[in-house]
Amino acid sequence: MRVKDGDWFTEVCDEAGSAFSLRVTKKLYNERSRYQTIEVYETSHFGNLLVLDGFVMLNARDNFIYHEMMSHPALYTHPHPKRVLVIGGGDCGCLGEVLKHREVIAAELVELDERVTRVSEQFFPELCAASNDPRASLHFTDGVAWVARAEPGAYDIIIVDSTDPIGQAARLFQAPFYASCRRALGDEGVLIVQSESPLIHLELIHSIRSEMGKAGFQHVSTLHFPQCAYPSGWWSATLAGGRFPHAEFRDSDARAKRFTTRYYNADIHRSALAQPTFMQER
Repeated sequence: MRVKDGDWFTEVCDEAGSAFSLRVTKKLYNERSRYQTIEVYETSHFGNLLVLDGFVMLNARDNFIYHEMMSHPALYTHPHPKRVLVIGGGDCGCLGEVLKHREVIAAELVELDERVTRVSEQFFPELCAASNDPRASLHFTDGVAWVARAEPGAYDIIIVDSTDPIGQAARLFQAPFYASCRRALGDEGVLIVQSESPLIHLELIHSIRSEMGKAGFQHVSTLHFPQCAYPSGWWSATLAGGRFPHAEFRDSDARAKRFTTRYYNADIHRSALAQPTFMQER
């Protein structure tokens, strides 16, 4: 929708019959890139707001929850993560969380739309600071093709920080992509994908879990966390791995971590693995 200064930005979720609004104090940026419309707003209480094709991607106030939960559970599930690939995530928030782990020796980000990263560098510089880390490399190309071309066992962790399963991003929710990820991961490799709202998109989550199993992932678990700016305020990420049950994550290492997080900790990790009853009924 069109937003004027002093008005509200509203994202409507038709499938849930709901909407979420933030008070806008100023429109800071608007661009039509090769792939999508990119907008940035200044809000009264949530800081800067990034919007792609009318959908909220992140805001300055609560993005840390999403980025931490998309990163640290996977890294603490793998016994010794060294090589990490982030698909999507052009705002570099997940990349920054990954690079907090000293044992990571290489972190690659593959983002289709370079303009998302350049706009984020301007309006969310705190998220993009880690892209200057010598262990980081950024590639602006098709993530699906990148993973398909990867050498077998090239990565320990793959993080899929995608938009909703619409347009180009829909391929990131399909069986051929998961099969490519399984091949590109080592025997102990871990895949994590954002998997939408359990309250609204339960069928999608069931589909993701099923397709991951078909792709050869032995263990699949869905994590839960709050995210007030996304539809329903309740979001999820789905973990897939080959060798270790996810409940056997490196709890002691998570408790002894040497970096700061605002949401993630070992107890949050363990509790996020608990499944609501309605998700166990199938």
